[in-house]
Amino acid sequence: MKPRQRKQYFRNMKRSDDSEREKRRKRRRLIQELGEQRIPYLSPADPGFQELWDSSYAGLALRQSCALPDGLHERVQSALITLQRRGCLLRDLVRIRDRDVFTAVSRALVGKPGYTYRYLDTRLFTIPWHCEGEERQKDEKDKPCCDSDLRDACKALWELNQFFCSDVKQQTNARGVKRSRSDTENSEDTPGEGMCEESVKDRLLEKKQKQEKEEEEEEEEDSGQGCSHSSPPSSAPPPDVAGLVEFNVTLINYMDPTAMTQLKEEPYYGMGKMAVGWHHDENLVPLSPVAVYSYSCPAEPKKEEVTEKDGEGQSKEKEKQKETETEGEGTSKEEPKKEEGEGSEKEEVQKEKACWRVGLKVAWDIHTPGLALPLQSGDCYYMTDDLNRTHQHCVLAGDTARFSSTHRVVQCCTGTLDYIQKRCSEALENLHTDPEKTTKSLKSLLPNTLQHIEDIHNEVEFEWLRQYWFQGRRYARFCSWWTKPMEQMEKDWKEMERMTQLLLDVVEDENTVQENRREMADILLNALTDRQQHRQTWRDSSPIPNGCCRAVNVPQSHSLHFLRITAYK
Repeated sequence: MKPRQRKQYFRNMKRSDDSEREKRRKRRRLIQELGEQRIPYLSPADPGFQELWDSSYAGLALRQSCALPDGLHERVQSALITLQRRGCLLRDLVRIRDRDVFTAVSRALVGKPGYTYRYLDTRLFTIPWHCEGEERQKDEKDKPCCDSDLRDACKALWELNQFFCSDVKQQTNARGVKRSRSDTENSEDTPGEGMCEESVKDRLLEKKQKQEKEEEEEEEEDSGQGCSHSSPPSSAPPPDVAGLVEFNVTLINYMDPTAMTQLKEEPYYGMGKMAVGWHHDENLVPLSPVAVYSYSCPAEPKKEEVTEKDGEGQSKEKEKQKETETEGEGTSKEEPKKEEGEGSEKEEVQKEKACWRVGLKVAWDIHTPGLALPLQSGDCYYMTDDLNRTHQHCVLAGDTARFSSTHRVVQCCTGTLDYIQKRCSEALENLHTDPEKTTKSLKSLLPNTLQHIEDIHNEVEFEWLRQYWFQGRRYARFCSWWTKPMEQMEKDWKEMERMTQLLLDVVEDENTVQENRREMADILLNALTDRQQHRQTWRDSSPIPNGCCRAVNVPQSHSLHFLRITAYK
């Protein structure tokens, strides 16, 4: 297990660069193949939308706002506004294509105490749920780690999380039953709990007549490694995945299009401005679902005026696209009655593009049409089965500000405080302190032991301490939960620095057996070379406008030891 952990750690350190290079190659190939063409995409008002959803996006499920329990909307929306007003939602500095850039979206991670989530070379640290039965972390003055308002806000998000855990399981099971029925029956089911076929049709009918409320299926946030084929429309997820749904964190996002001045146009389909580009959600348990709650804030009058103009321009673009499509619905000249119909269609297009939408596409595929699904405030959508692996999604900006609470099952084997504390204990077990002389020495000089300790040393510094010192500690002014553990981890890291120095002393000792010296020198040189490279990466990162930079001041005590160690190679 330990060798696997070591390999996984170094694999993770290099995965981002390799993944970005692969994405760039695929993107270039895709753009070359497309040329000047645009891939078609469908919205709910377009013919064939439901058939496309069923055949190529079957893992997407939409839940209308009315599906949530009474009172939960109010508590959750109040919680999101509390986080925003308290300044808890912050932009992250992430690494994309070898550059440090700020995210356009402001974020915070809420979830199980001691959990983290890593994306784009950045580790986020949870603000705890403060759910029932959870131990409360207290500071030195015996005060709770968060004030009452923040605790209540996090608890409301935990309540939403509990609803998602049970509802996703129910909807997944119900969809599996319906799929098996559809294999033997060609007739449509009667309106039922959470089925996307009925819910989309019902919502379209509601626009023209009075209609009953139904539940739909759709999704927004998700991404992994690209794949060029659509997900099987009739395969249900494995029982262990469908039956055990426990979201352990939620990533809270806040997006204000008026403040996001450099939004890019969606490049492949012409869907509109993107608040979040095409991606898969990273570092999730394979085949685990993602549940998203969407809350659009009330629009201001000025924004509405701009919206009308933008909507008119966008509808004209859509008209031009329709004229050039091979599957035209008619000639450009219409009778007066049809012109009235076109006018209503324009209004629908304007309303649709004024909404926030989630766009989906089969990853790196230019043949399957894309899907653009509008989200009303309070709607939720689930991404299930292997949708996150085989598809990509983006977030298309609407006219108003928007919150989203994106609930995930993150990989926790190497991303929890409990895990890294155990790793620290493993390393420090090899440090012996003489109680009389108060001197320290290494208990074991076995190569495997030394390699294991140096791997832990690097992991603690680059995957935890530097990440926390740089961005994680910004949240300490709202929540002190991580303060004590990270202070202790820093003390452990200093002990590991001392252990590296002790190993260097052994290597330099003339009394050490020559063969052992060379083997230990090789281990030490490899560890220090890797450590030095990572430290240099942090130091060389671009400065940030506010005067801060990605580099963090850490003692470089072993920077000059390479010349001394290489003498024993």
